[in-house]
Amino acid sequence: MTTHIPTDTSAGNAANTGTSTSTSTSTSTDNGGTAVRYAPEHTPRLAWAEQAPEVFKAMVRLDAAARKGLDPRLLELVKVRASQINRCALCVDMHSKDALAAGESVERIVQLSAWEESEHFYTERELAALALTEAVTVLTDGFVPDAVYERAAAHFEEAELAQLIAAITVINAWNRFGVTCRLVPGHYQPGHK
Repeated sequence: MTTHIPTDTSAGNAANTGTSTSTSTSTSTDNGGTAVRYAPEHTPRLAWAEQAPEVFKAMVRLDAAARKGLDPRLLELVKVRASQINRCALCVDMHSKDALAAGESVERIVQLSAWEESEHFYTERELAALALTEAVTVLTDGFVPDAVYERAAAHFEEAELAQLIAAITVINAWNRFGVTCRLVPGHYQPGHK
């Protein structure tokens, strides 16, 4: 088993907002005790939250409003899956950690990238939410297919479905900030947002 130890943690939780300006490398030891050196950490392109603080505050409020009434574990599964699709490393890191803190299992988080082949890990309700997450996130057909929407509507009351759609939309917005600004994963700690 490899233990990953960053050599520069000065970014702290600031990686979430893009405020880190230093790069770092990290080392770890493998099972034989041999030191392994990892690639240097990249520098974020833009500290967008500092440059647009009112937008950041509005996003935080929108995120809080969107999560109301949703099961925290389901919400984090949705956030991890959308973040995987959008390739937002910061959000995958953050929401995987938040999912674990909410009581989610490592196994179910790991299986999210292949959830359609791992359906037996999830409830029908969770599968409907994941399918809706993919449809809203990707929009390859230019719309959310009726079958996907109807499946979700069969498992969620209208008010909860509206909250779920809002949460999916909000994580997609966060992902766009994270990917565009190249925000750095690895420093987030649950409970220190």
